[in-house]
Amino acid sequence: MSYIIASNRPWCNGISKRLNEVFSKTFHLIKTEKELNIQTIHVIKPKIIFFPFWSYLIPETIFKEYNCIIFHMTDLPYGRGGSPLQNLIIRGNKDTMISAVKCIKEIDAGPVYLKKPMSLSGTAEEIYLRTGKIIENMIVEILRTKVIPEPQVGEIVQFVRRKPKDGNWTNVKSLDEVYDYIRMLDADGYPHAFIYNGKYKLEFNRPVKSEESVLADVKITMYDESELH
Repeated sequence: MSYIIASNRPWCNGISKRLNEVFSKTFHLIKTEKELNIQTIHVIKPKIIFFPFWSYLIPETIFKEYNCIIFHMTDLPYGRGGSPLQNLIIRGNKDTMISAVKCIKEIDAGPVYLKKPMSLSGTAEEIYLRTGKIIENMIVEILRTKVIPEPQVGEIVQFVRRKPKDGNWTNVKSLDEVYDYIRMLDADGYPHAFIYNGKYKLEFNRPVKSEESVLADVKITMYDESELH
């Protein structure tokens, strides 16, 4: 019996290997949008395709033929849409739920298999690593208990995918906000939080907050004025 783990983030690379050790079954890892095609899926013939940290749309030809389970970092239906971690932190959330939902045509709107709580403390990298461990345990629970998904209940709140330019924290009003802007983008593959100063762009990561200050590493470069548009 075969399964697929589809993830384009490095912190998920070990999930399929560990799951193979737990279940003695074949878990295939797909890392790119190009690899996720119906021809490849037909060869593997998975019972379930799991999508932790997947940044692309899932083709309808795939989710209509195969059971696809998405892991989303909000308490759905709150927080449907893109950039869930950043949107949660910007809104002041201190914790969240990881929702495992069946993939349907409407984004993040499918019935829910499981929800598990998670803290939003630390940098984005730390949060994603923590999330990966929770998702791995959720996959084990789904496979062992044969959970039946149930319709989402509650008010729908839609998130909008954030863009690199949204990492500009020039107009924040407190040190807490400065810290949040830096930490929520401090992960492999993400553009760092930044500000402009004259002809220079200052990008920040590795923040440490005290009561009176935020310490962080900074990268200073010249910037192209086209970045402002």
